[in-house]
Amino acid sequence: MAQRHSAPGHFRFLGYGACALAGTLWGTGFYWGRLVLNEMHVEHMVLYRFLFACLGMAPVMLRGRVRLTAGETRIMLLAAFFGIPVQFLLQFHGLALTTVSHASLMVGAMPVLLAVAAVLFAGERLDWIGWVALCASTAGAAMVVLGGDHATTGRETPTLTGDLLVIASLMVALAWILLSKKLLQTHSAPVVTAYTIYSGTLMLVICNLAWWLLAPLMHQKFAPMPFAHISATAWIASAISGVFCTATTTLLWNWGIHQVPASRAGVFLNIEPVLGSILGVELLGERLGPYAWLGGALILAAAITLTMRGHEPEPAVILE
Repeated sequence: MAQRHSAPGHFRFLGYGACALAGTLWGTGFYWGRLVLNEMHVEHMVLYRFLFACLGMAPVMLRGRVRLTAGETRIMLLAAFFGIPVQFLLQFHGLALTTVSHASLMVGAMPVLLAVAAVLFAGERLDWIGWVALCASTAGAAMVVLGGDHATTGRETPTLTGDLLVIASLMVALAWILLSKKLLQTHSAPVVTAYTIYSGTLMLVICNLAWWLLAPLMHQKFAPMPFAHISATAWIASAISGVFCTATTTLLWNWGIHQVPASRAGVFLNIEPVLGSILGVELLGERLGPYAWLGGALILAAAITLTMRGHEPEPAVILE
């Protein structure tokens, strides 16, 4: 997608502000998710999040229309499948098995993964600084996963399985970004994103219904969608994660990177792991061991190095 690098000064200022606010809201996503997970299953939590996101994206759906060819429709549906049911179910199943601070630090590897994807699929080349950043980020992720302090003051503790599921969700997110790239070159990013969110939410509904209907045949228990006995805290957290952490952030980011170079806006993606880990430690009583702190610092340093140097692929749209 073409960037308007010649935007007037006040629009550039607002563009940076929009990207910074989007990164800040994304940074709270795991915190709100943890509050909801205290009262419902992952599948139900993710579905509620996207039902609220659909409400937030309703104005875009009502005002914007795109005409997709049959091939573009297939790409959009495949992107929706990877970008919502697969990515978010993996990510929050991982969160259910680890801590908010660990999961947030794992997400800090996304700019580095984008750079790797550019090398593998877009024919770009990494110089020696890029390769050093990649190695540092990989080492940092390993230190967070293997060197975390499992002694927390709360009931949640980080696990290897949970951390690896979060990393796997980032790999799936790359597939979504690559699949969406072609559509975003010729269609409005907010409208395509709205179509993706609505399509992915419908897939989540189908998945939840299928699991509920098939559970007795597999001799497993899968409760229906919870409505009663859900606290106001969980409902508010679901609404915030859907409306603000998904719909609003997407619109803010898409508008912001049209006003400023994506290579500079990308640094605001690093707010998410920093704020997320702080919320986990300060509000949920989690603890990070010394190796986890050092690993997180390596991940963030690598991400900032790549995003500030401007050699990463243009993050035209990010769905969180």
